[in-house]
Amino acid sequence: MKKINKFLIKNKNTFEVIVWSWFFSFNLSLVSQVNWTNDGDSYYKLENNQLLTYTLPNHDAKTVITEAQLTPDGRSEPLKIDHFSFSLDQQKVLLFTNTKKVWRLKTKGDYWVFNFKTNTLRQIGTSLKPSSLMFAKFSPDGNTIAYVSENNLYTEDDASGTIKPLTTNGTVTLINGTFDWAYEEEFACRDGFRWSPDSKSIAYWQIDASEIKKFYMVNNTAAIYSQLVPLEYPKVGEKPSACSVGVVNISDAKTKWMNIPGDPSQNYLVRMEFIPNTNDLLIQQLNRKQNQIKLYMVDALKGSAKIIYEESDEAWVDLFQLGNTYAIDYTNDFSFLKESNSILWASEKDGWRHLYQISLEGKPEVLITKGEYDVIDLKYIHNKEGFVYYLASPDNATQKYLYKTNLNGKGKNELLSPASLKGSHDYSFSSNGNYAAHTFSNHFTPYSKEFISIANHKALTEEESILRNVKKLEKKSTTEFFSITTADNVEMDGWMVKPTNFDPNKKYPVVFYVYSEPASTTVNDTYNTSKNRLYNGDMAKDGYIYISLDNRGTPSPKGREWRKSIYRKIGVVNINDQAMAAKEILKWNFIDSERVAVWGWSGGGSATLNLMFQYPEIYKTGIAIAAVANLLTYDNIYQERYMGLPQENKEDFITGSPITYAKNLEGNLLYIHGTGDDNVHYQNAELLLNELIKNNKQFQFMPYPNRTHGISEGEGTREHLATLYTNYLKLHCPPGGR
Repeated sequence: MKKINKFLIKNKNTFEVIVWSWFFSFNLSLVSQVNWTNDGDSYYKLENNQLLTYTLPNHDAKTVITEAQLTPDGRSEPLKIDHFSFSLDQQKVLLFTNTKKVWRLKTKGDYWVFNFKTNTLRQIGTSLKPSSLMFAKFSPDGNTIAYVSENNLYTEDDASGTIKPLTTNGTVTLINGTFDWAYEEEFACRDGFRWSPDSKSIAYWQIDASEIKKFYMVNNTAAIYSQLVPLEYPKVGEKPSACSVGVVNISDAKTKWMNIPGDPSQNYLVRMEFIPNTNDLLIQQLNRKQNQIKLYMVDALKGSAKIIYEESDEAWVDLFQLGNTYAIDYTNDFSFLKESNSILWASEKDGWRHLYQISLEGKPEVLITKGEYDVIDLKYIHNKEGFVYYLASPDNATQKYLYKTNLNGKGKNELLSPASLKGSHDYSFSSNGNYAAHTFSNHFTPYSKEFISIANHKALTEEESILRNVKKLEKKSTTEFFSITTADNVEMDGWMVKPTNFDPNKKYPVVFYVYSEPASTTVNDTYNTSKNRLYNGDMAKDGYIYISLDNRGTPSPKGREWRKSIYRKIGVVNINDQAMAAKEILKWNFIDSERVAVWGWSGGGSATLNLMFQYPEIYKTGIAIAAVANLLTYDNIYQERYMGLPQENKEDFITGSPITYAKNLEGNLLYIHGTGDDNVHYQNAELLLNELIKNNKQFQFMPYPNRTHGISEGEGTREHLATLYTNYLKLHCPPGGR
């Protein structure tokens, strides 16, 4: 995995889950949010199980919570902290421990409060089930803590420790204050409640999954008799969970339900937040097809809603989720502009993803960023100075740079990242906007960090300066970036690693790594971008050419048309682009057209199957892991966003499914799947196996008992998987020049 410095990762275990679950299918942010102090001149950091502050510009360290202070009365060992969060005045801190997974991440556990004023440590939620608390956070006034336990919402008075249930009807299928599997997986919705600015009420989501059919996984290894593992999982074409927003009064625990227009089971509520200093909510609704979005201003006291903005797209409307959606405390909040009673909004309505100022009072919208480029990520709004800071890369879709422009839309885009540092930059801004944690890497420079002054983008100390040290950090470049144009006139970015002792007069086997779907790119100018972590050994030394390409439909910053050309055509457009690019590559003199392999995980596994089945004349060997074999088996939110409703265009799902073409298999196929995969169900494997068997197609299959989508659980699993992968590749696509 990428080597990321300690300050970038709050939770090592969580990050490992990400690494193995997605194998970098997702383009994670380089920098996680730094825990800045309110004044913006210092930051907090967990180090050796102690909490420290570092004061800028010299990084003067001070221990604010020692191991002794983290040791509860009556215990000999200090708490092991996975995550921490502060009250608004930063006089109290919530410490998250003893964590357990809920689906993808460890989002439930125990919470403790440390009070800096009284130097006391106490556990909260002690009368509730151990390790069951989720998303604990202080009220704005710091006097009360709210959290979720077993799908009910609670408050706890910090002074007395009195626990008060705000909901009591929570069940496995009636979910208060958090979300079901589909919302979490596809919208990154986990934390499902928000404190009002006056600390008197809480707005929360309620998910009714009672009509969602259960998908049953089977555990055959935990006991002599098999155990069924039920999962409320809405397959594509099935009605979504009904979603509502309620506002509960803290004093009497009575909920007022918000009157949001539309059928709750045919629309999604994907964002919700109190408008600062008001009793009004801003709620973002997305229709089932996800091609129309509406913003409602909702009176939290009365429950009445009025629409203030709407937008539609012939394909789908992107949510423009900011930052690392796999952070434990991730919330996709609205970006409020303090002086103009408006929000910052991202839209592709002019063909490029740009920032707009959307008024909450009905004033005309203002286009802030302009030009034929995409805003990649929003990093900071400096209301006082009137600037917005964002990531973009107008000239190279594989890279990221920091820009700023005026909030009024009248300024020019100003590049702030050093032009000489070509690659991928990321930033975490201090609270006051004076400083930022800056990381940089490219394909030959390991991840480097520095803290900078925003005014001049200079490192605070010479010792940490990336510009000063970059030459010493650089490694020998082994990855070549290139572009290739297909016979269909599609220009695609790619990278390639050639054998160590490359001889242009010899022919070498080529291995293609694919993902190809709208969730991710693979061609990114970052360190180790081309490293195959499943391969035991060194592919280049062994004599392989390793290549990856980003086709149309991947979320590259190349404009709306590029990204949304795949609508209703997953399994068609992406597969054709990959195959046509491979045809051009096979014309290179040093490529052995008889030794061509392809592999991928998840969506990349699906692409691998489709390439093997649809283009058997090109791809001779394939390794598909955790693949969707039949598009009709995957969840409704993802599939309906990119493919439409099967009730209206089922033929598109059939056309895009690998299982449709299984009868065409000619080459060597290794298919791998975890039987406990709650994301891409093991069902896909059995459906595909039946089809291959029916057509007398010979292949190799490896099921991993009770392993999930990442196939990482259990002693020896990672080593076994890597060994299996490597041996199969070497056997059927032998390395070395000939």
